[in-house]
This record gives sequence, structure tokens and C-alpha cells, in this order.
Amino acid sequence: MKAEPKPLALFLAAEAPYPLAGGGALRSASLLNYLARAREVDLIVFRQPGAPDPAAQMPPGLARRIVSINLPETGRGTAARAFRNAVRLARDVPPLVDRFAGFGRQIAEAIAGQRYEIGVVEHFWCAPYWEEVSRVCERTALDLHNIESVLHGRCAQLERGAAALAHRAFGQASLELERRWLPRYSQVLTASEHDAGLARAIAPQAQISVYPNAIPPVPPPPRMDEEAIVFSGNMEYHPNIAAVRFFRAEVWPRLRERWPGLVWRLVGKNPDAVKRYTSGDPRIQATGPVDDAVRELAKSRAAVVPVLAGSGTRFKILEAWAAGIPVVSSTVGAEGLPARDGENILIADTGPAFAETVSRLLASPALRERIGMAGRRSQVREFTWDRAWEKLHL
Repeated sequence: MKAEPKPLALFLAAEAPYPLAGGGALRSASLLNYLARAREVDLIVFRQPGAPDPAAQMPPGLARRIVSINLPETGRGTAARAFRNAVRLARDVPPLVDRFAGFGRQIAEAIAGQRYEIGVVEHFWCAPYWEEVSRVCERTALDLHNIESVLHGRCAQLERGAAALAHRAFGQASLELERRWLPRYSQVLTASEHDAGLARAIAPQAQISVYPNAIPPVPPPPRMDEEAIVFSGNMEYHPNIAAVRFFRAEVWPRLRERWPGLVWRLVGKNPDAVKRYTSGDPRIQATGPVDDAVRELAKSRAAVVPVLAGSGTRFKILEAWAAGIPVVSSTVGAEGLPARDGENILIADTGPAFAETVSRLLASPALRERIGMAGRRSQVREFTWDRAWEKLHL
């Protein structure tokens, strides 16, 4: 008996879902795998200049067809970025919305003649492609990794001068675009109930549901217990830059003096983006990207998440929980997660409090074990792909 053909799904990704490195890729890959369980998926993915071919990175059989759209080269220097953002301010267009704009014709050509049960658009940056996607899809879903207007607003509070003004303007521009595009989608996904509430306040007509960030199941990695603390993430991401800046100025000098053998590790891509805060101190080690973040985190005694701005939920906490190491986070860093201070995480918001809390962990193997194992249980119980898929109805 001939099997019934699977329904078709379209998946438009601003970044390659594979390899599984970084929060954006992990969230996109989880949704892509969810769709592929019961559907044939056509993937359209943007490719950064010099990046590997996304099709070559994909697991076999995950997508029926893969179309890459090449993004143009842009200058990465400070002057080039400042000029681009000045032009964007004049045009009232947020940076990443601008970066991914202008490819409507290519997308339309890639999906011409197709009919999809559902079309999923990853990241708010690509939300305007609803125009092309909706023409060939019965339903559409927009996956919000962050609430962009909130992200820019919080960054504005951390900065001064021109940078603060720019973030404030980009936050307002993002808010206007969110009000315009969120209600057009059949469904909008957010990473937490907290973000869902923010999205509903922005666009009350939109159909909002929660799809939590999660990671694939991983066995407990070997614990190395090296005299180190670790911060992980894409170091080019503005909230991570601000976190490193704060920790370097307000926390690290206190820890460095109190613990003469302690090393602070920064794990993740684009380490040059924070070089101004890390260079000149041999006890600060920027390792760059790694193949297995969970295994790498498990080498250290604690993970630090001194994030003062952001949106969504932090994969760096989920990965540290999976590694079984304790986490010290700011309140903002732990936002949106079932983080209970003193149970599965420790919370501190000022430089002195953060340093003292990390010191408590370093001084007590029993406390590290208790907090770390509680975090591991939280991640396994709620934040694997299988558990996240149970909450998803697409």
C-alpha cells in the first residue's frame, strides 16, 4: 500500500541551523527538526560572506530542498559600522532588519509554484517576508528569538551618548514594525511567558504562544573542576559585550585578588569583539568557538551570566545546567527561566554581590555540587527538544 505523501512546510532561516553552535542555530534547528518529523521541509537560509555552504552542514534527510541566499559583503571595522548605522538611523530601519532586507524576489522565485501547509519565518529580522511566504502557505508562523524593541530599549539604558540615542531610535523603529507585522502571522512564537506578555502588549491582535528554548538531550559530561569560571556566547552580540564590560570592571578585579589561581574563560565566536576588555591579563582566556559547548563548560567550576540587557532566554544557562555546573546570573540573565535563587541558580546584580556569590561557590565544593545538579535536573526536565516539542502546535 502506497504511503500518503507528507504535507509540505517552508522554513525561512536568517542563519544556518547547523552546525549546532550558538543560541540562534539551536533554536532554529529545534523547530526545523520538529517540522521534519511529520512534513517534507523546504529550507531557505541566508548565508553570511565566507560561511560554509549551509546545505553541506545539514544532516541528511532533514530538508527536501535547500536554497541559500548569499548576503553581501560589509565592512566589519568600527568606521564602516558607524556609517551603516548612521544611514539606518536616517532611514529609521533597525540594523538587522536592514541587513536581511531586499531579497523578496529571490524568495518568491524559490517558492514559486509550491503550496505549503505552513511557512515558518525565523527571527523578527525576516518578518517582512510574510508578503512572499503567505502567498504560498496556508498558515504562517513567526519565531521571535527576542523581542527586538525591548532588546534595543535595554541596550539604550546601558549605553551613553550616541550609542544610547541609536539604540533608543532603533527600539522605537522595531516597536512600530512589531505592531505592523506580528498580527499578520497566523501564530507568533516566543521563548518564554515573559516575552509572550511583552509581545501581547505590543500587538494585542496577534496569536502568541510560547515555544521555549531547548537543547538536544546530552549525557552528563565529565567534570574537570578546573580552577576557572566561564562565560559563553557570541561575543559580538551587544548584550554579551556589555556583560563582559561589566564583569571586567566590576567583578573580575575582586575575584582576581581573592583567588590568585583563578582563570576567567570566554567561550564563543567572535572573541575579538571584546578584546579591548580581555587583553593584557593572562588569567583571562578567550577560547573562541568550540565543537561541544556543554563539554567545554563542564571543565570550569562555575558559569557566570552577568547579562544586564537582552530578551528571550539564555542558552548559556541551559548549556551550563546541562553541564552540571552552577550558574551565577543577574536577574535579567535568568529572565524567562524557572530559575530559583539558592536552588538551581544563584542571583546577583551588583559587582560586589556578584563577586561575593562566585566566591561562595569557589569556596564550597558541596554548594557547587548541589546547585549544579539542581540545574542539570531543571534542564533535563523542561528544556530538551522532546519536552519543548510537547508544547508546540504548528
